Amino acid sequence: MFGGGLDIIGNLTGGLKNVHLKGSVVLMRKNALDFNDFGAAAIDSVTEFLGRGVTCQLISSTVADPNNGNRGKVGTEASLEQWITSLPLITVGESKFNVTFDWDVEKMGVPGAIIVKNNHASEFFLKTITLDNVPGSASGSVVFVANSWVYPKGNYRYNRVFFANDTYLPSKMPAALKPYREDELRNLRGDDTQEEYKVYDRVYRYDVYHDLGDARQVLGGSKDFPYPRRCRTGRKLSQTNPERESRPLPLLQSIYVPRDEVFGHLKQSDFLGYSLKALVDGIIPAIRTYVDLSPQEFDSFADILKLYEGGIKLPDIPALEEMRKQFPLQLVKDLIPMGGDYILKLPKPQIIKADEKAWMTDDEFAREILAGVNPMMITRVTEFPPKSTLDPSKYGDHTSTITEAHIGKSLEGLTAQQAVASNRLYILDHHDHLMPYLIKLNNLDDTFIYATRTLLFLRGDGTLAPIAIELSTPLIQGDITASKSTVYTPATTGVEAWIWQLAKAYVQVNDYGWHQLVSHWLNTHAVMEPFIIATNRQLSVTHPVNKLLVPHYRDTMNINARARELLVNAGGIIELTVFQRKYAMEMSSVTYKNWNFAEQALPDDLIKRGMAVRDPSNPNKVKLLLEDYPYAVDGLAIWQAIEQWVQDYLAIYYPTDSVLQGDVELQAWWKEVREVGHGDLKDAAWWPKMQTVAELVKACTTIIWTGSALHAAVNFGQYPYAGYHPNKPSASRRPMPEPNTEEYALLAREPEKVFIRTITNQLQAIIGISLLEILSKHSSDEVYLGQRDTPEWTSDAKALEAFKRFGTRLEGIESQVVALNGNPQLKNRNGPAKFPYMLLYPNTSDHKGEATGLTARGIPNSISI
Repeated sequence: MFGGGLDIIGNLTGGLKNVHLKGSVVLMRKNALDFNDFGAAAIDSVTEFLGRGVTCQLISSTVADPNNGNRGKVGTEASLEQWITSLPLITVGESKFNVTFDWDVEKMGVPGAIIVKNNHASEFFLKTITLDNVPGSASGSVVFVANSWVYPKGNYRYNRVFFANDTYLPSKMPAALKPYREDELRNLRGDDTQEEYKVYDRVYRYDVYHDLGDARQVLGGSKDFPYPRRCRTGRKLSQTNPERESRPLPLLQSIYVPRDEVFGHLKQSDFLGYSLKALVDGIIPAIRTYVDLSPQEFDSFADILKLYEGGIKLPDIPALEEMRKQFPLQLVKDLIPMGGDYILKLPKPQIIKADEKAWMTDDEFAREILAGVNPMMITRVTEFPPKSTLDPSKYGDHTSTITEAHIGKSLEGLTAQQAVASNRLYILDHHDHLMPYLIKLNNLDDTFIYATRTLLFLRGDGTLAPIAIELSTPLIQGDITASKSTVYTPATTGVEAWIWQLAKAYVQVNDYGWHQLVSHWLNTHAVMEPFIIATNRQLSVTHPVNKLLVPHYRDTMNINARARELLVNAGGIIELTVFQRKYAMEMSSVTYKNWNFAEQALPDDLIKRGMAVRDPSNPNKVKLLLEDYPYAVDGLAIWQAIEQWVQDYLAIYYPTDSVLQGDVELQAWWKEVREVGHGDLKDAAWWPKMQTVAELVKACTTIIWTGSALHAAVNFGQYPYAGYHPNKPSASRRPMPEPNTEEYALLAREPEKVFIRTITNQLQAIIGISLLEILSKHSSDEVYLGQRDTPEWTSDAKALEAFKRFGTRLEGIESQVVALNGNPQLKNRNGPAKFPYMLLYPNTSDHKGEATGLTARGIPNSISI
């Protein structure tokens, strides 16, 4: 029956007559373990055998076709050889195929692009196509880097074209390839497509956040609630509220992102998406049932420790078994408590591994402000007492009520003014951004939040000591929302010691909420998305800035879409577990009003917070005033390495400012970032004008820093620090006990019980830390800063050399971090919890996935979780 098969394949590939080029194609099949992948394989088997499953046509970079609008000449179709035997049905890794092109270089010129058609019933992931021994090519070979999902050709209105890995400014692009470059950008912009986008679409357009739920504010597009733009989905508007976009159906639909934004973590087949769905649809209902059936609370720290030691027995509910059947990956099955016993057991967080009580010390509390999961909030005090920036016509005078009498004994013999003058007084100030919302927040069920200020003193040994905590609530006086404040100071014995522990807990609640919604979600995930959209719409894949930035975008739009689906939406896990509840995203929008791209650069941020001063003689151009500040020390080393790499790379393509000014794609990109992606802030004076190479270097360094190191600093320590919720509670429920009350007497009798029942409740705690466990894990195929998942990402030897130097610098920083952590003089590196600060350890040298899991170390290239 199949006797003539080989002849057919021979004829279809041109029979190797004439002059030909040989090459290889590397691709990955759609993972047969994926959701909803029902049986495309049977349909594929026939076309696979005929050798027509995938066809490729070369496009000339040097010879134009006058009959086709002077576009590069297109060769005849060539098919993959030995497709069926080489490609396993379930791919863990890649498959490689030979391909032979009928192509006479003398007549057709050097190939510069390639058309790929998929004649199968299901998509595949195309990595690279390499041509060997190409006459006229500088290196002898031509590599087309795709890293793209290719769907059956009937799904596209255009040919899928991939370019060789050469780098060109628009003005330098070979004329024969220019029309293809312009077509590809037009296709990605998709400005002519209005309908709901399908899974195979590749359209990058902007939209406001009007998809969080009918009862939530629209974020973006207004003065009151500005926001960075997110990717448009084209979904229909809600039937119940036409100003909102409809929500996807749980389990059946996912939020659209352009298909190539979901290529990361192929080995884990979007493990994150599965994990979040498993948590939302399987584990949370089981935890709810558990809490309903045993309406207990944790009574002691020992009760909480059982979560990590023996686990808790969840009720035997059918939903869990259904989830286990539904989720294909063993990884997720491991996450779902087993049938029969249904024991939910969590790994012990690093903060309590060496010492279960170290978190309660003032030293550890202060150290985490410099080396915890939110180390970018502390500021230096420049006037005492600290003042407020709230509008006096609405709020009156909110100057801090902390006085010299409260702190005088804690200043090692200095007065408060002397401590300010000698740069030894610091503050963690959550007062002004919370006060306007406290009335609304404290009207929510089971919620009592203070606006806090924590004063810290820099001791002679380089560590910080908390010396006063001010807890404030709103006080309505006519039209003014004034403040009622109480100041607490350290105590070590009796009930006062527990009052002080509670004061620190209220501070940690403020810090947790700000960390999740601002430091983490807004300042990394949300602000990054407009840059990703603009890059894909305006910068060709052959553009040097596209090649520089794209690794730092991997999977970000995908995780942001999953977040809007399950985490930050109305009723999502963030609203369920964090004290801001239904006001969470709205409050992050109010904060975005003061977002400033220029201040996202680490040196500028440190100077703004008074933690550093400019110092031209220093390699980092700044000098830290608090020297043992692990986040800043490691961060500045990383910043400098990124900046040097960006400078070296961009100098190859932009020898002068005038070349940059004449780059039409770059100018269109920056204009769109400012006027559309971050359009609510487009009139801000701080936007770089993008007229100099120096401005571009700083902008690209800032984007890379945000997607890599900044996100690593705020993300991968979440479970290690906050997985034990007494250390970093996400909510508080009761006010501080007052002397001469029953609550105060109870605190004296059962202090742990009162403490635990003041912070996050049991349901919130178990769900919240289950989420943090998922979010804090490094995947096995993580690509770290200084690494690339495609070694052939550019053909430019100078760029490859500069990138190699970047990797070497980062590996040097790894040794530096380990040495600093081993220095006993630097007490903030490990602290009483004996947990060394490794969140900004680059992990560039790791090519085997040794940092996989909850390791709290390593800087991935991008926000991919």
